[in-house]
Amino acid sequence: MRPVAEHAEAVAALLGPTATETVPLAGALGRILAEDLVSPMALPPFSNSAMDGYAVRSADLADLPAELPVAADIPAGRTDGPALDGGTAHRIMTGAAMPDGADAVVQVEWTDAGTERVRIDRAVAAGQNVRVAGEDVTAGQVVLPAGTVLGPAQVGLAAAVGAGSLAVRRRPRVLVLSTGSELVAPGEPLRHGQIHESNGPMLAAAVTDAGAVAELLRFVPDDVDQFLGTLDEALAARADDPVDLVLTSGGVSAGAYEVVKDAFSLPRSAAEPGREPARGITFAKVAMQPGMPQGLGHHHGPTGDVAVVTLPGNPVSSLVSFEVFVRPVLRAALGHPQPGRPRVRARLAEPLDSPPGRRQFRRGRLNAVDGTVTAVGAPGSHLLAALARADCLLVVGEETTRVEAGEAVEVWLLDG
Repeated sequence: MRPVAEHAEAVAALLGPTATETVPLAGALGRILAEDLVSPMALPPFSNSAMDGYAVRSADLADLPAELPVAADIPAGRTDGPALDGGTAHRIMTGAAMPDGADAVVQVEWTDAGTERVRIDRAVAAGQNVRVAGEDVTAGQVVLPAGTVLGPAQVGLAAAVGAGSLAVRRRPRVLVLSTGSELVAPGEPLRHGQIHESNGPMLAAAVTDAGAVAELLRFVPDDVDQFLGTLDEALAARADDPVDLVLTSGGVSAGAYEVVKDAFSLPRSAAEPGREPARGITFAKVAMQPGMPQGLGHHHGPTGDVAVVTLPGNPVSSLVSFEVFVRPVLRAALGHPQPGRPRVRARLAEPLDSPPGRRQFRRGRLNAVDGTVTAVGAPGSHLLAALARADCLLVVGEETTRVEAGEAVEVWLLDG
């Protein structure tokens, strides 16, 4: 069987970094910055008051209480504030520019709040309650380096330095297609032998969560011609905004009616005369549990070659495979500084067994307080409810067949 690391490298080779595009600041949340953002200005751009109070010369408060005439009002936003003469005060609001001649602000609570004359009961030192120009950011400083994930604080900083738009990585476009004649759309009634289709919505959600754009196609039955027709029709319809990756689930095992494997293995000329054959799609058994049957490569569609990753059909196998192979590749294409899930070590709360020669990914719940992790449910690849209760994957290496309680294991945090 193919080692997990080898298959991960092969999937990673399918997608390179996405191109740069410019988006308005209002649409930048969650995106990845493609270029350094250099501030053209200082922050604060001018020295300003950190308090509502009175701008003064600190030397004028040597004798207390001091009583000074109020020579001017300076609300925030005033652009023509007069200079402060010695022996006077200016009433000033938070954020307003400090007048020339003033070196401190007395907060209003230390005064009688006078408007024509003010009595000041406490002294201030030079620089007190003043936000100095450039103390946060200097002009020419890189305030957000390329690769930054743009959260609320980063968007706020970009706005503060005057950036109305940002250069970000284009989101990869992923076409999600599930297969199976037994599938019925959620919300529709089931007949005996049928199940609701869950992989498509689940994988589309996973693609979106990774930062890419998911386009979910309606699942198709186990029919090669219908599978290829649906796929190529969808690719042709998106010729002006090409798909970066086709992600399928199901139809890749070793039995009969494996439609994805059959469609990508047979020459295309057999299905559609005159068309070039599919190329570069390979299938392998990967040394992991769950998720052994995998495939990857390129499909020659109507608009040219497109990257393809084929995942197994059991829902847990499908989502675990996405986490191991696809999610980090999508995030790397976006320029994400940490493509993979955060990983920690934790002590196993209960013993567990693992099959020899396979890397096992068990659903788990982490107790961050005592540093232990507990497996959730059995290892079966159909037990989706256990995966929904998990907040992590605990990983057991290929050479390990049993881990005792108290031993440390690698843990992938699914909420990170």
